[in-house]
Amino acid sequence: MPQFDITIAGELNLDIILYGLPEELPFEQELLASGLMVTLGSSSAITAHNLAVLGTRVGFVTRQGEDALGRIAFDRLHAAAVDLTRITRSSTASTGLTVLLPHTRQRRILTYPGCMAEMTLAHLDLAYLASSRHFHLSSFFLHRGLVAQMPELFQRLKAAGLTISMDTNDDPTDRWEDGVQEALQFVDVLMPNEREACKLARNENVEAAIRQLSERVPVVVVKRGAKGAMAVAKGKEVSVPPIPVEVVDPIGAGDSFNAGFLHKYVQGADLAACLTYGNLAAACSTTRAGGTEAFRDPEHWKQFFAAHSARR
Repeated sequence: MPQFDITIAGELNLDIILYGLPEELPFEQELLASGLMVTLGSSSAITAHNLAVLGTRVGFVTRQGEDALGRIAFDRLHAAAVDLTRITRSSTASTGLTVLLPHTRQRRILTYPGCMAEMTLAHLDLAYLASSRHFHLSSFFLHRGLVAQMPELFQRLKAAGLTISMDTNDDPTDRWEDGVQEALQFVDVLMPNEREACKLARNENVEAAIRQLSERVPVVVVKRGAKGAMAVAKGKEVSVPPIPVEVVDPIGAGDSFNAGFLHKYVQGADLAACLTYGNLAAACSTTRAGGTEAFRDPEHWKQFFAAHSARR
């Protein structure tokens, strides 16, 4: 019996979310936000946190600075029962931080990578990562120290019998290179949004981009926001509609979707069930600020899941 259902190697940082700022940010003028949230950030940590809350056994390997930011992030994950026994700590760089400025339809994302950029294969306990049924990776392009070694990491985990999922998230350089195409050959489940799918396929037509990716990856799962979600596997397309909800904050919804989908995927559920549960997790996430706050309240998320599952 594997020690974990899912292991994750990824980034760790907090999110500072400032609401109500103007879209145009002039120099030398003090601007007042109308709201503030300091919460667990980073795609990997949000996914790990919400997976564990849903009941998945999660082992998380990350790199943490010797600072207050890192301690807060660590405590949030620990409280969710994420296993953190193999994290490493940096004495040379602080834990990363992301500042998000949400606007009506778009947002600004400002990230200081911190020690997440230091992590290499040397910082990963491969036996620990392999003591699982499945491995997930988010934020491919943020792992500057690991990115060139990612194909090797994936290959070694595949050889150990794990399935692999990946959500590349955005590429800050907008090159969409750095070995990601080579890494795709080892991926079982690719989890982009529509924009990321187009960037990865180098095709501006989203339908064509998804078809291209599905020829390379066994399961391509595409998050479509207000249009729901879809998956393509062996030439068959499965789509599920969105869950109507009054959105408080969409930040972290994609990572929450990953958690819901993978929670069912490792249980052997079919694609429709995985997509539906991913949508539930994403919709629930939007009812509170940030990507994990909805899942820190057991009564809230359990009632949400029960109510919206009953309607389907």
